[in-house]
Amino acid sequence: MPEKDLRVELLTMTPNALELIYASFRQCYYAGFTADMWPRLISGDIEKEKQDAFVSKILESGHDSPIEHVSFTFAVEGISRACSHQIVRHRIASYSQQSQRYVAENDMDYIIPPAIKKIPEARERFEKFMEEVGSAYKDLREILVAAGRESKANEDARFVLPQAAETKIVITMNCRSLMHFFNLRCCQRAQWEVRILADKMLKLCKESLPAIFRNGGARCEQLGYCPEAERFACGKYPTLKELTERK
Repeated sequence: MPEKDLRVELLTMTPNALELIYASFRQCYYAGFTADMWPRLISGDIEKEKQDAFVSKILESGHDSPIEHVSFTFAVEGISRACSHQIVRHRIASYSQQSQRYVAENDMDYIIPPAIKKIPEARERFEKFMEEVGSAYKDLREILVAAGRESKANEDARFVLPQAAETKIVITMNCRSLMHFFNLRCCQRAQWEVRILADKMLKLCKESLPAIFRNGGARCEQLGYCPEAERFACGKYPTLKELTERK
């Protein structure tokens, strides 16, 4: 039952992403047919720098629906079930998560919160409990198998597994959903684990499609102020109330 580290990989993304977003934006403001423009985009006749500048300008105006045409797919391991429950609350996305019903957890990996890891006494108690849970899971599974319930053993024994249990998941989101995900989950108010995951995903997105994600992240990074209520502000940026009072 070892502790598991976070790993995030970008599996794939929509091909010709910048060209597709540029064409989609242009169709909104263009009397012609973007299919006739497409060969020029793919050939490089319309330079990427021009596409980047146009897309960035339109995004700044608040028009962002055309970026939904491009999606990213990530493979993630080394997150807790507590974290995955937060991720799947973002409903405009597709998820494929490792099943505790079909995958036996005889050697359950787990995630230790950093605050617990830093305190020897807390870490010792946490790891001891993980061992107790793992032992209970194995015992229950063996009892169920012996009782002729082998096909349902994982399904029922998993009820003792903790939120700390490690899971693996494939995530697909379009760019607009990703920007919203980063707005919320890169914020200092977000739970530490999902924030670390969001930061790693954002780094991959920025490297792959900077025209869209160069300004991605917590909302304060784009607004220049904290949009949260004063009691929730982390202090990195002034709140809107503080800015108003300065004037």
